[in-house]
Amino acid sequence: MSINTDFDKRVGHVVRTHDRIRRNGVVHRVGKDGLIRARPRVARPRFPLRAILIVMLLGLAFKGVLWAQIGPVGYAERVEKLRTGTTVERVGAWLMQPEGVTVWVGGQLRPYLRR
Repeated sequence: MSINTDFDKRVGHVVRTHDRIRRNGVVHRVGKDGLIRARPRVARPRFPLRAILIVMLLGLAFKGVLWAQIGPVGYAERVEKLRTGTTVERVGAWLMQPEGVTVWVGGQLRPYLRR
């Protein structure tokens, strides 16, 4: 045990706070006494909402292109073929089933893709 236990605790607190500031960033606040204090930004786990949204939109666009390229009858036949397969193929059939967005995107792209 050291003579300067309180001092060591304060230094440890300052070092931990500084490490959190370096890791998460800093927020400056003006106190009631007029001093500007630097506090560590609260680190919250970030959910990749933007990435998930982009993947979903790309998936819908892909399904629309397939629907436009193959046609509604061919697309339905291929989805039915997947529906009778293994578990992974059934999940793929569930994901690839045409819904309103797929049909709309496919209808918009069909004049450009189908010859």
